[in-house]
Amino acid sequence: MTDGDDQIKSVSQFRRFAVVVCLAGALVQLALTAYYLGMGHKATPHDIPVGLVSPVSKQAAILDLLERDGVFEVTIYPAPAEMRKAIKRREVYGGVDVTAAQPHLYVAGAAGTAAASLLRNTYTSVIAQQNAQQLAALARQAGTISIAQAQALATPPPITDVVPLPADDVNGASLGFLTQALALGGTIASVGLGRLIPRTRRSWRRGLGHLATLFVYALGSAAVVLWSMSWFGVGTDANQPVMLGIFALVSLAITASTAGAVALLGPGGALLGGVYFTIGTVISGASILPEFLPPFGRVVGENLPTGAGVQAVRDDLYFPDAPVAGHLGVLALYAGIGCLLVLVTNLLPNRTDRISELDLEVKDRIEGNEVRQPVAVS
Repeated sequence: MTDGDDQIKSVSQFRRFAVVVCLAGALVQLALTAYYLGMGHKATPHDIPVGLVSPVSKQAAILDLLERDGVFEVTIYPAPAEMRKAIKRREVYGGVDVTAAQPHLYVAGAAGTAAASLLRNTYTSVIAQQNAQQLAALARQAGTISIAQAQALATPPPITDVVPLPADDVNGASLGFLTQALALGGTIASVGLGRLIPRTRRSWRRGLGHLATLFVYALGSAAVVLWSMSWFGVGTDANQPVMLGIFALVSLAITASTAGAVALLGPGGALLGGVYFTIGTVISGASILPEFLPPFGRVVGENLPTGAGVQAVRDDLYFPDAPVAGHLGVLALYAGIGCLLVLVTNLLPNRTDRISELDLEVKDRIEGNEVRQPVAVS
């Protein structure tokens, strides 16, 4: 096909093309708008894991209060120290100790500001209701209350943030931005490699070269992310070699799986990277916690490279005692399958026996012929 064959030759042809482009853009916008609003316009908490330290006599009433609407999922601990350990392992987002005269709330701001705010609001609301009931009872009994009683009722309930967010990340938005940067950069890199690699013959050397390029990019991408984080004081206290490895694995999972899709399906496989960026980042758990997403979004999000990456990075940054093997396993699966697809497709024989763009151009120049239109490798 010559360049002239690609040109629009009539006004009607231009109009038809313009209508198709406009309709396609409108449909994509409609789908993304519906998806974004469906996931986050009314984030509803459900089954948020929390802890409870309570005498047996009070447990039933408190469990009924917390689990009544399915908002919280309560785990009972024998002592506050055990509950604090569970918070540091990110097994629960927080918890309340009601063994003392004054209840005490524990939260983990680094686990997610939405969950910490919900726990604080619920706790202060319940304490305020209890204080109001106690105040009314005292007034009915004696007509007046002492200054000490009034001060006790007016004292704000104690709240301890066991794992607070650092001062340089007050709203916890850094993870979302980092995830978007990794997903977009990985997608662009995969698309670029998908256009570069076919310019050479299929062989095991081409496959190994493709894989080597993916690994080099993953390490470089991770180093860039760590370097840019240091500009803003984010993650300065984290184990830098471990963080480099996690970011490299996240990048490799995104780029290798996208490159594998391109190798298997052709240029259309690059849409997988677009899925990671446009869909995966929303349900990754960075800006909207998994427990605030619809069930579909929670399950899919946790099993995409973006979601597994967010959870692994959050644990390493703020919860070093939390297990990350499951998240790293998801990332390794995407990276491994993608690398395998790239390698296998490069080892397969070229059934049409056509030469690559690069070989064709070299041959024509040697023979002194006019360079012909390149033929893509199947």
